Amino acid sequence: MHPLLRFTLDLFDTHQAVPGTAVPQPSVPKPKPKPRSKSKPTSPVIPSASMAGQAVQFRHPHASREVRLGHALVAYEFKRGQRRSIGFSVGPHGLAVRAPKWVPLVEVDAALQEKSAWILRKLQETHERHARLAEHTIDWRDGASLPFLGQTLVLKLDPAHGFAAAGAALLPAAAPGTVVHLPGHQPTLTLCLSLPHHASPDQIRDVVQAWLMRQARRVFQERLDHFGPLLGVQWKKLALSNAGTRWGSAKSDGSIRLNWRLVHFSMSVLDYVVAHELSHLREMNHSPRFWETVQSVLPNYAAMRQQLKNEAAPRWS
Repeated sequence: MHPLLRFTLDLFDTHQAVPGTAVPQPSVPKPKPKPRSKSKPTSPVIPSASMAGQAVQFRHPHASREVRLGHALVAYEFKRGQRRSIGFSVGPHGLAVRAPKWVPLVEVDAALQEKSAWILRKLQETHERHARLAEHTIDWRDGASLPFLGQTLVLKLDPAHGFAAAGAALLPAAAPGTVVHLPGHQPTLTLCLSLPHHASPDQIRDVVQAWLMRQARRVFQERLDHFGPLLGVQWKKLALSNAGTRWGSAKSDGSIRLNWRLVHFSMSVLDYVVAHELSHLREMNHSPRFWETVQSVLPNYAAMRQQLKNEAAPRWS
């Protein structure tokens, strides 16, 4: 008996394989970063404007080799193994290079130069994403806000409400001030938390996370039930994921895993991930037939896919 086939959708596309390489990038757990230091930062680094005259630097925390690619000095993680070709991947920590044991270093350097434009573009995109994430760290307090299904969710500590068992609840839509529509702004919802005003950030975060996960399961089930018949597939089991590097995955037995943090995005993005995973129940690959299957239910899936890549979910601290 062979193991169940499984396909995953990367979170932030954190391990992006260089185009044209024959070696697939495995789904591996996100490595734990080493403590921050001046010599080995935990994410790609771009010097500030005050460092004029020095090369732009991207440094992997486990870097063992360096190479100059155009205007940049790239320190990358290098490993050899049982493989047939040189492989590159750009992840949250920078560039990683894998090569067969028999390939000389001069050929590795030549391959890096050949793909330098792609590598630098992906390193720059990764750095910009880290910067956006840093700007979207949630401040767990009364009045804090976070994105929720295309709307803005504002937190309100209100111990007087009688929903202690649930921990949190949206104010009724008809209540004055609950939903505010402003030109050019997202609709705003108020989430009341059954917590005292002196509640700690950890307490607030835990109650909000529990509420969001309940909403995620409800919405995911609705969208799975919607797209399943359209695709002619039947999902068997839904599990919520809290993975750091995956938006979702599907197994050939009909099991679907979806990252609950998808509720930070709009419904159109969520629909793309749901349709993506359900399409794997017909095509357990990423072949042209797979993308045609996704397109059959989401003609504009490419725009949704790009939105998922470009937008940054808030960072939970």
